[in-house]
Amino acid sequence: MEQLVYERIQDNLGRLRLNQMREVLDSIIKVSEQEKRSYLSFLDQLLEEEVAAKDKRRIHTALKRAGLTLAKTIEEYDFPFHPQLDKKAVMELLDLTFLGRCENIIFLGPPGVGKTHLAQSIAIKACYHGYRIYSTSMDMLMENLKEQTSSRRKKPYEKAHLVVIDEVGYMPITRREAHLFFQFICSKYEKGSLILTSNKSFLDWQELFEDPVIATAILDRLLHHCRVINIKGHSYRLKGRELNNHGFQEGDQKVT
Repeated sequence: MEQLVYERIQDNLGRLRLNQMREVLDSIIKVSEQEKRSYLSFLDQLLEEEVAAKDKRRIHTALKRAGLTLAKTIEEYDFPFHPQLDKKAVMELLDLTFLGRCENIIFLGPPGVGKTHLAQSIAIKACYHGYRIYSTSMDMLMENLKEQTSSRRKKPYEKAHLVVIDEVGYMPITRREAHLFFQFICSKYEKGSLILTSNKSFLDWQELFEDPVIATAILDRLLHHCRVINIKGHSYRLKGRELNNHGFQEGDQKVT
């Protein structure tokens, strides 16, 4: 009789697509019998296993859709390597209250100081808490904005609670692209949050966008509700390498 009940339970779990419960059923039965757990305790653990598995799949899918291919967490960031960085100010961003207020975050600094790492860490945390995220580079965003003008199909960044735009300033921006970016910023203004990383100071943005009026208008909306984190220091990628005046490690050969 017990075998028939067991087989029926396994069959029903499969039909209900409770695959994790079906997989761990035997082990939880064994532990529950050994520890003489109550029926409620047995059921509670069984359900916890299924919920945990579904959450893991949900987060994996959300990260993939968000474009977060480098799943870097805040625990992996080397704060001691950048002693001038205000760790408390960075950690406060991970409470995600800025999302509820539709605030923006801008990480400024030279290449290699971890701007992308910090931006993705916050995005991953937001993803775990159920926010819709879209992560892209400035170059890819420009391509998507150009395509949008000839298509009515909604883009993922239009529905995202948080859009991460990496590498603002690494590639030159045309006047048309500057206007498209301004329209994008206007569409997200006080409706969602943005995280930008850039190696350019705000003073350089006028040159970047080739139009002082557009640059000022973009910054006006970006900085209205914004937290700016300026990271100073050397590239983490060159950690442990001592460079001479020409930028080469001793023993390196210059290739011409």
